Amino acid sequence: MMFFRQYYLGCLSHASYLVGDTTTGHAAVIGPQRDVDEYLADAEANGLTITHVLETHFHADFLSGHLELADRTGAAIVYGNAAAGRTEFPIETHGDGDMIVLGDVVLEILETPGHTPESISIVIRPEGPGSEPYGVMTGDTLFIGDVGRPDLLAAVGFDAEDLARQLYHSLHDKLLTLPDATKVLPAHGAGSACGKNLSTETISTIGEQRETNYALAPMTEDEFLEAVTQGQSVAPLYFLFAANKNRESRELLEHVAVRRLDLIEVQDAVATGAVVIDGRDDTAFAQGHLRGSINVGLGGRFAEYTGEVMQPGTPIVLVTDPGQAEIAATRLARIGFDNVVGALAEPIKTFVQHPEAVERLSRLAATQFDQRRREVPGLVLIDVRNPGEVALGSIPGAQHVSLPQLLTRLGELDRTAPTVVFCAGGYRSSIASSLLRSHGFSDVSDIIGGYTAWAATQRHETTAGAR
Repeated sequence: MMFFRQYYLGCLSHASYLVGDTTTGHAAVIGPQRDVDEYLADAEANGLTITHVLETHFHADFLSGHLELADRTGAAIVYGNAAAGRTEFPIETHGDGDMIVLGDVVLEILETPGHTPESISIVIRPEGPGSEPYGVMTGDTLFIGDVGRPDLLAAVGFDAEDLARQLYHSLHDKLLTLPDATKVLPAHGAGSACGKNLSTETISTIGEQRETNYALAPMTEDEFLEAVTQGQSVAPLYFLFAANKNRESRELLEHVAVRRLDLIEVQDAVATGAVVIDGRDDTAFAQGHLRGSINVGLGGRFAEYTGEVMQPGTPIVLVTDPGQAEIAATRLARIGFDNVVGALAEPIKTFVQHPEAVERLSRLAATQFDQRRREVPGLVLIDVRNPGEVALGSIPGAQHVSLPQLLTRLGELDRTAPTVVFCAGGYRSSIASSLLRSHGFSDVSDIIGGYTAWAATQRHETTAGAR
């Protein structure tokens, strides 16, 4: 009998899977997150032994747990044939039609390059080779509502057009030949930067995607190339780092413990190159925070956005609400940011006792922003949203610098100019404004509620003026 479970990590929009045969007790994990205790606990509870860890490709948006699982279970690590010779650790490689036999349950490998050259998809056949497929774990080849972007490796010499053409054939010659009832089990959902139109649903079918996925609509190969390469978001700064780390024989993630630091220790760490990441929500951060710290709220895509505002390898000091430091450090470890040197002990007490080390964030309501723009000559306005969002409308006069680009484009901006940043709703603009302040920008504000709030005020004024 087949055992199947999907695990969904909302903060990274990451789906992974445990598939097993309860008769033999053999099981495989596909695309694991780095902290692997949940897979091990579920396997033990269901009488399963993890014998294989399968990776659909070298992931760029998270650090996979293949090494951790292999260390704790002795499982073989499996990639597609095109990954051969590209890792620092031992792997098995498999190609089209190869079977990972767990018992009656078998996992059939399909080579589906396009998102990356080594990408594979994995068909679950619950009653042996040739049996009707239960589902296909598509990695980043086919998402629900989208397909994997083919441009992420352009920075390291791969041709996006060539990969897009490979992706077209992987979809049409491999995945779309499966029965319509086959479940589509992707590696990511909405919010992932690995595509531009991912659904909030985490499971679909081949038939549903054939009917509803824009990238699977009838079109020529050239039309597909245009459709999947246009309008993609800027890849987060840490993606190349994580992709490389996933090929390395790196340190294993063990129990996460974060040392508490007093203010002097924090200041000493900053003096030697550490960045302070404040994981409280943007409202609390605005009311008071350590001067020079960057706000990335734990309530959002904390690890991903932290990976956009600092270079990988930078030492990190955390400021969090009580009991949240280890959670924050674990989430950072999931993208390979292991160098957390500690967390500020008793932040609020420290802020009260040392007001000279504290500053507030300047935030403007949409109406206040309009007034400030009229009154301040030379005001610089920066839209930190993704290109697809900007294409739907922006504030007139705004300069577009997506948040993942901001750190690397600081040299294009005037640190002395009065500056206002905005995003869609305020979360990313708090990150952006605090990042600019941490790099010496002297007069920075953001718009409360972002473009959404500003657009609402414009509609209200238009309606009021028409009465």
